[in-house]
Amino acid sequence: MTATEPVSGGVGAYARLAKLAFFDFYLSALVVWTLLGPHSRLTTRGLLVLSSLTLAWVMIVAATVAFDDVTGFRDGSDRRNYAPDQVALRSLRRKPLLVGEISVAAAVRFGYLTTLGAVVLLAAAYAIAPYRPGYVVGLMVVVVAVSVQYSYGLRLSYRRAQELVLFLSPALTVVIPTALLTGRLESRTLVEAVLFGLWSLLISVYSNLNDIEGDRLAGRKNVATTASPEGYRVFLVVLTAAELAVIVYGAMRVPVLAVALAPSAAVRGRQLYGWITASDALTARKLGINALRLGVAGLCVANLLTVG
Repeated sequence: MTATEPVSGGVGAYARLAKLAFFDFYLSALVVWTLLGPHSRLTTRGLLVLSSLTLAWVMIVAATVAFDDVTGFRDGSDRRNYAPDQVALRSLRRKPLLVGEISVAAAVRFGYLTTLGAVVLLAAAYAIAPYRPGYVVGLMVVVVAVSVQYSYGLRLSYRRAQELVLFLSPALTVVIPTALLTGRLESRTLVEAVLFGLWSLLISVYSNLNDIEGDRLAGRKNVATTASPEGYRVFLVVLTAAELAVIVYGAMRVPVLAVALAPSAAVRGRQLYGWITASDALTARKLGINALRLGVAGLCVANLLTVG
């Protein structure tokens, strides 16, 4: 398929291109909503701001993964990483460019349109927010710029910045709305933002282990492709320990977090142990998704019990 071929895919193909089935990135909205005071959670203005921002995150992710698929299609890494022996855990239908449902030109156009949509939604959220700290504008620029250039433009994920982007963008989806809706950033907000960023990262760093050969051939420089197996094992241990340290720090101020996040921490331990003993990257990735969902549920319960 070339860039000049017509688009054959419908709404379903574009939904798969945007990875809409992977909704976990947007669970940050629940964390932010529970961080608000009880009297602020159901205000029309607050719900409009939070809804606009969440739709903006959807647009940013859609643009990011569309551009990533374009790059992966062009350099051949997606075809190598989605080999037939991976179909049990990784469906080829997640890559509409590979199966010929969408052309490269259409995917690029989709990426630019969703980026524009995200910018409009972010501007609207800022305009109607009850608080408008100036630094939030800078954070919005950062989250758009680094996300959409993950594999396109500056190609940050090819220049040793992949892990930084995968942590920073999710973390900012907690920071930005909380700042706009409360006018301040407390240590609790930063703790939960860091946790959400780490939880997102601890999905991708295991997935990357399955893509090492394809990514190396494509010239992608991340920790997985540049570190030794022993070095990467240390990297995973450090990330897991960092998550535990942040949980302990948060629990020192809000003790209920220790109980609320215990299920997530248990799954995280199973994820790391399972990888060290079995080296099954995609199963570890699935456990990372489960840990994130349990973690979000734990944060929401703790926030509802203690905020305000």
